[in-house]
Amino acid sequence: MFSAETLITFFTASILLGLAPGPDNIFVLTQSALRGKGSGLIVMLGLCTGLIVHSLAVALGVAAIFETSALAFSALKYLGATYLLYLAWQAFRASAEKIQTTADASISRRKLYCRGIIMNITNPKVSIFFLAFLPQFANPARGPIWLQILLLGGLFILATILVFGSIALLAGSLGQLLNRSDRAQKILNKLSGTVFVGLALKLASTER
Repeated sequence: MFSAETLITFFTASILLGLAPGPDNIFVLTQSALRGKGSGLIVMLGLCTGLIVHSLAVALGVAAIFETSALAFSALKYLGATYLLYLAWQAFRASAEKIQTTADASISRRKLYCRGIIMNITNPKVSIFFLAFLPQFANPARGPIWLQILLLGGLFILATILVFGSIALLAGSLGQLLNRSDRAQKILNKLSGTVFVGLALKLASTER
């Protein structure tokens, strides 16, 4: 369906886009450094689950709504910004002891997975990006467009797993060293909350 040249070009572009600083990879980095490699990888899985939703949306034509409707774009944008501010509030009030609690770990990781999903699907720029990026590599002559979009979305998710997974492992190693002291954990909480506030302001100020 796709030529080797098309696949290589698309995959290379996807890797580079994953490395570019943005809300998703910063979210993986901060959570992995704060809570460990495992939590960072779970956040990555949540974000990639969100990418599946975006791929389906583009394939089915739903994402076009966010390109043509200013109201829909604004609603999703402010919903995402509000959620980021909620995460910032939680980070600012979190204690070092809470992060170290074993009983809290499984619940925290389930929440992190859901946070990854919500953060990704409430970012309207991802919908519009997928709508603009994926179709460039699709060709009606190769078969159904919706199937090509889904295949490209899957390849983009694979690139995201490689990039974000690497970020999680590297940041997790640093986090293990920092988490040995309560003071370091509190500093990480403050930094994490500050990052969330910054991302929320950036998302809220985004224009179509």
